[in-house]
Amino acid sequence: MTDIHIDAAFDSGNIEVLAIDGAKARLAIRRDHQSEFAQWFHFRVAGCAGRELVLRIENLATSAYPDGWPGYRACVSEDREYWGRADSSYDKADANGTLTIRYTPASDLVSFAYFAPYSLERHFDLVAEAAASEGVSHRRLGTTLDGRALDCLEMGEGDCQVWLYARQHPGESMAEWWMEGALDLLTDPADPVARKLRQLCRLHVVPNCNPDGSTRGHLRTNAAGVNLNREWDNPTAERAPEVLAIRNAMDASGVDFAMDVHGDEAIPANFIAGFEGIPSWTDKLGADYERYRELLDRRTPDFQRRLGYETARPGRANLSMSTNQVAERFGAVSMTLEMPFKDNDDLPDPAQGWSPERSRLLARDCLGTLLQWLEERA
Repeated sequence: MTDIHIDAAFDSGNIEVLAIDGAKARLAIRRDHQSEFAQWFHFRVAGCAGRELVLRIENLATSAYPDGWPGYRACVSEDREYWGRADSSYDKADANGTLTIRYTPASDLVSFAYFAPYSLERHFDLVAEAAASEGVSHRRLGTTLDGRALDCLEMGEGDCQVWLYARQHPGESMAEWWMEGALDLLTDPADPVARKLRQLCRLHVVPNCNPDGSTRGHLRTNAAGVNLNREWDNPTAERAPEVLAIRNAMDASGVDFAMDVHGDEAIPANFIAGFEGIPSWTDKLGADYERYRELLDRRTPDFQRRLGYETARPGRANLSMSTNQVAERFGAVSMTLEMPFKDNDDLPDPAQGWSPERSRLLARDCLGTLLQWLEERA
């Protein structure tokens, strides 16, 4: 029987082939360039129609988030449009932690990924379509270390300065699927939520803060191996030109509301992390933040407030992180939205788990909540 072929030499590709025997393979995840982070994978298997694939990704105990593997199922697609989930199991005692993926494709080509990829080409399409919409302007905020543009889309005539930005951590591709849903709504001239938001707000949307890391197949870092979400207190052109460009643009516009969109490897739920512990914390600012979470919780069963990160003690917030820095710097209601790589266990989907489709829908709920929140404060 012939061996399958596995490759990852493409946009966001990441895998190392250790051995192939027929339809079985031993694999490993390549670390981010100049970094110890490793978790994202994206590869293609050829020559596999009707054959049960048994793919073992090894040495995951040394990955960035080992707690992300128990209960996780790999994403799989035969047409690169619809992404389902493959049967997957994790054994931490096997080969220093092994995820075993089993799948029998109908076609000769099948793709696997940590989450449904969002390609640079799709990013270009998203930006071009939005920029061509009435009332939308495009800004190139800056240039990445690999020479890519940092795209920002702006719209609205209101006084409230809203910043939405995603994929500081490039492997968290659900964040740009969220952005696609947000821009679909915001650029729809018939959508009443979009029309009202554009009356009340000036919206600044950065769909991908880290196109270099996205293209390189990184989990958390840019071309220099730098975690952008630890650079917001003192960004430099040499280490984090992406953060420097975005923060400079924020300084020019001011910020009243900000959402930094991410994905979480371990927690099977959608949740929001805030800015507790910043030096300039006020109860009023905290109440405004909590009210947004309450409204979103009421709006969609795909959001909850039980699970999440521990909050920082007073005065102990990490100001190198964007949510804390933006809240402290501008007195803004700033937050980090986290979506799961696994599923929302309160409302599970056996076929897809958490998915691009659900990410896009959550964006619409977040923007509807923003409108309700703003109208309450008026």
